[in-house]
Amino acid sequence: MPVPKKRQSKARVRKRRTHWKIGKPTLVRCPKCHQFMVPHRVCPHCGYYAGRLVVKQVEEV
Repeated sequence: MPVPKKRQSKARVRKRRTHWKIGKPTLVRCPKCHQFMVPHRVCPHCGYYAGRLVVKQVEEV
């Protein structure tokens, strides 16, 4: 197996890794309550998914 003859510098390694970053999450508006939510998930505000109630929301007193 070939092995590197010399060690790669920190700058060279870091240049290669500059594209390893986290992207911002995709958000869409809920068709029921119009709040932002992650697509293909139950809306955390109203509890609806695909036009039907999936999770009952508990009201705070």
